[in-house]
Amino acid sequence: MRLELTGRQVEITPALRRLVDRKLAKLDRKLKDAIVSGQVVLTKDKYRNVADITLHVRGDNILHGLGEGTAWEVSLGQAAEKLEQQATTLKGKWTERKRRATPGKVIAAEALSRAEPAGEPADAGQAPRIVPTPRYPVKPMTVEEAAMVVTDRKEAFVVFRNSVTDSINVLYRRKDGHLGLIEPES
Repeated sequence: MRLELTGRQVEITPALRRLVDRKLAKLDRKLKDAIVSGQVVLTKDKYRNVADITLHVRGDNILHGLGEGTAWEVSLGQAAEKLEQQATTLKGKWTERKRRATPGKVIAAEALSRAEPAGEPADAGQAPRIVPTPRYPVKPMTVEEAAMVVTDRKEAFVVFRNSVTDSINVLYRRKDGHLGLIEPES
C-alpha cells in the first residue's frame, strides 16, 4: 500500500508515522491487502487534533474516515474505527457477490462439458467459446525483466505491473520474433 502522509500545522515525527501505520495495519489485514493507496491528513487546530484518512481499495472503492480528539491516538482511533465499519460492509458485499456467482459457474461448467470436442470446428453462426484459465499473478517488474520472462518461458505473453510507471502492461512475442509492449493510455 502506498501511503501519503500530510501534516498541516504538524510536524510528522517517526512516532506519529508508526502510530498511523499501526492503525492502518489492522485494516490492511482485514481487507487482505486489497488497499491500493492511502492519504492521511493530520491537522492541528488550537486544542484539537483532526485525522482525515482516505483509502483507495481495489475495484474503485473509496473508504473515508474523519476523527478528532485532544490526542493523536484518539483522533486516529476514531477515523480507523469508521474505516473499519466501511471495510466490513465492503467485505460483506464481496463475499455476497462470490456466493451469487457460484451457480453461474456450475451452469458454465455444464455448458462447457456439453460443448463439442476440441478437434471439431465450431459452426460459423456460433460465438467463439471462452475457455476459463486459472488466475494470473500480476507482479511488479521492469520492461527488461518482463522481456526476460517472455524469452525464457513458452508462453507468448506476460502481464505485469510496470515498476516505473505503476501501471498494468502486457509484453508479448510477435510473429516476426520481436516483442510488443501494450501500455494503457493515461
